[in-house]
Amino acid sequence: MYGSDRLRVGVITSPHGIAGEVNVYPTTDDPARFKYLKKVYIDNIKELIPSNIESVKFFKGMVILKLDTVKDRNAAELLRKRDLLIDREDAVPLEEGEFFICDLVGLEVVTDGGERLGVLEDILQTGANDVYSVKMEDGKELLIPVTDECVKSIEPENGKIIVHLLPGLLDL
Repeated sequence: MYGSDRLRVGVITSPHGIAGEVNVYPTTDDPARFKYLKKVYIDNIKELIPSNIESVKFFKGMVILKLDTVKDRNAAELLRKRDLLIDREDAVPLEEGEFFICDLVGLEVVTDGGERLGVLEDILQTGANDVYSVKMEDGKELLIPVTDECVKSIEPENGKIIVHLLPGLLDL
């Protein structure tokens, strides 16, 4: 989508006020990280617009940003539904066993018995645990809960995820 050098941290949803601030729906696990960011890129379809963050506020699960490239409400209005990206080196460091979603999507999903199931298409964040959405060879979708019982190893360096299918999972 953005290549391996940029990560999405939010989506601009609407203008906020008249001075060019924007409401951002955070797509990061920790919205407080915006307090420490200095620069983002606005994905304006045809180009990435580098923007410095001038101020950060939080309100009802949203992040309100003032960006140096957005001068007024009219300019903010044009940015609805635009992704906000950061450079990978500005990302929060990952703990052992943690991965960025963009690094997992597209990996081959294989059973612990060596059977190829398909390709990881999406990761659904349900609250209890994540769920892998796998596009199978026949075009069907297979949902696999991300638990220690089901996901045996994640190997981006080998291009695959090894899973154990619980009885009946393929029947759903």
